[in-house]
Amino acid sequence: MKERNTLSTRPGKLWVVATPIGNLEDLAPRARQVLANVDLIAAEDTRHSGRLLSRLGIPSPLLSLHEHNEAARVPGLVERLWQGQDIALVSDAGTPLLSDPGFRLVRACREAGLEVLPVPGPGAALAALSVAGLPSDRFCFEGFLPASGAARRERLGSLLAHPVTVVCFESAHRVRDTAADLAGLAPERGIFLAREMTKHFEEHFFGPASMLPAWLDLDANRTRGEFVLVIAPGQPSRNAGSDAGIGDEAERVLAALVAEVPLKQAVKLATTITGVARNRLYARALELASDDTAS
Repeated sequence: MKERNTLSTRPGKLWVVATPIGNLEDLAPRARQVLANVDLIAAEDTRHSGRLLSRLGIPSPLLSLHEHNEAARVPGLVERLWQGQDIALVSDAGTPLLSDPGFRLVRACREAGLEVLPVPGPGAALAALSVAGLPSDRFCFEGFLPASGAARRERLGSLLAHPVTVVCFESAHRVRDTAADLAGLAPERGIFLAREMTKHFEEHFFGPASMLPAWLDLDANRTRGEFVLVIAPGQPSRNAGSDAGIGDEAERVLAALVAEVPLKQAVKLATTITGVARNRLYARALELASDDTAS
């Protein structure tokens, strides 16, 4: 371990270090070396990271950096870097800044001209995508879905229209509701769900959305833990008439409704009137609303 020295002729470096998402053996040797040699580790949860460091035999000091204190902590951390201290940024698990705090610190360092270096390693989103069996040449990462049911269904309706694979996170207490939403919105859409990746009780689901709720219901343990959801791409939508993929009659109904009532209400009414899938109507409604705004 290096000798600590707060007086230096050079600024310190901010290291953005990926840590294991479950299996400790996934920690890269370089990550271990950096964590052991920095002057300070800025951690999302010092208790969680403290246990990790203790198991690794790394005594580097910790400072909490989370969504509630990041803005206040950043000036002091930048000052430490100018004084020559090296700092590592870690999240509770995986690669920092992906649905985790740290953006303000990295941006402040960039704006100050300080060096920011990545130490790549585990990440739940890419790990799930790599084993999902769904197209991975293009994908969209959405972080956590909204907590409320209505907002979540609206977001899913939009995501299901994306022509690229979608990766998002979900919590244990909402995964069953999200599965039901997907089954209702796009029952035939291909879904991959990873539970507790790299841990002892890791499980995967691969199949149509219509089967996901039943798979979760087979075992109460399947709604426990941490989840990554991967959704197969939708069909690209086009801009007019029957080419929009909803048919001429549905196009006329939807256009009339969008002109008169709020978008969500228009989609709901059009779904009832035409029988066309809600996510297809929602995607087309967004296009119609965008066209109206542009004109």
